[in-house]
Amino acid sequence: MLAYTLRRVLQIVPLLFFISLVVYALVALQPGDPLEALIFANPRITQEEIEELKKAYGLDQPIHIRYFKWLGLALQGDFGLSRTYAIPATEFIFQQRLPMTLLLSGTAFLLAVVIAIPIGVYSALRKYSLADYVITFLAFVGYSTPVFWLGIMLLLIFAVWLPELLGRTEPIFPPGGYVTPGLDPAEVGFWPYLKDRIWHLVLPAFTLSVISMASWTRFMRASMLEVLSQDYVRTARAKGLPERVVVYKHALRNALIPIVTLMGLAIPGLFSGAVLTETIFSWPGMGRALFDALVEKDYNVAMTALVFLALLTAVFNLLADLAYAVVDPRIRYR
Repeated sequence: MLAYTLRRVLQIVPLLFFISLVVYALVALQPGDPLEALIFANPRITQEEIEELKKAYGLDQPIHIRYFKWLGLALQGDFGLSRTYAIPATEFIFQQRLPMTLLLSGTAFLLAVVIAIPIGVYSALRKYSLADYVITFLAFVGYSTPVFWLGIMLLLIFAVWLPELLGRTEPIFPPGGYVTPGLDPAEVGFWPYLKDRIWHLVLPAFTLSVISMASWTRFMRASMLEVLSQDYVRTARAKGLPERVVVYKHALRNALIPIVTLMGLAIPGLFSGAVLTETIFSWPGMGRALFDALVEKDYNVAMTALVFLALLTAVFNLLADLAYAVVDPRIRYR
C-alpha cells in the first residue's frame, strides 16, 4: 500500500499544475478589467495613472508571463496580495475565512453522517414498510429541494413567522451572522457566548447538510439491501448468529464501502458548495469569499481558494481509495 500511496501522491503534483493553469486562464479571461472598480471610484483618474496601476499589478504583461510569475511565487508560498482587502491572499483565506467554513461544513458533515447512516440502515431492514416509504419520500424531497429556497424558508419560519405566532420580539434562531454583534465572551462568560455561537450555527448547518443527508440515506439503504441478499449473510443467519451481529458486524461493514467513497468525495464539495448557504445566512466563510473574489476580479484570492479546493479534492479522493482497504480487508493495493 505504501508504493501505491506514493504513486498517487506524485500524481497530484502534475494534476495541480494543470488545474492551476486552466483556472488561471479562466479567471484572467473574465470579461472586464480588474481595475474597473478603482477607475469607477475615481472618475478623475488619468490614463497615465491607469497604466501605472496596470504595471504595478502586472496586468500590462501577457497572460502566460503573468501565470508563470504567479506560479513561481506560489511555489514559494506567496499567493500574492488581495487587491480588495490589501492583505496576503493566504492570510485572508486560511486565517479569516477557512476556520469559519470548517466550522460550518464540519458541523453539516457530521450531522449528515449521524442521521443518514442509521436511517438508511433502518429503512433497509424494514423494506417496503410504512417507515421505509416515509423515509424514501422525505429523502427524495430533501434531495430535490434547492438550497437557497430551503435557507430562505427556514429564515422566514424561525425568524419571522413563528416569533409572530408566539408573540415574541426576538427570532427563535438568528437570521444571519455567526455571533451576536458586540457580544464579548469576556463580559458575558464562555458558556453564554458558546450558546450564542451554536444558535447561529443551527440553521446554516442544517441547510447545508440536507442534500448530503438525503443522498447518503438512499445510498445507504440501497447498499445495505444489496449486502443483506448476499450468501454469506444468509449463511451467518443459518448458523444461528443473533440478528444484531449479522447486521452490524457482517453486513454493515461491507455496506459502508460505497458510502465511504461518497463521504470522502463530498468533503471538498462542502467547502465549495457552501457559497449559497454562506450568502443567505451572511456567514463569513471561504465560499462567500470565493464568490466575492470572482465578482470583484480579485485574482489572487480566487486562485488561492480554487487551488486549495483542487488540492482538497485530490487528497480526499486518495483517502477514500485508501479507506477501501480499511473497510474491506479483501482489497489490497500494490
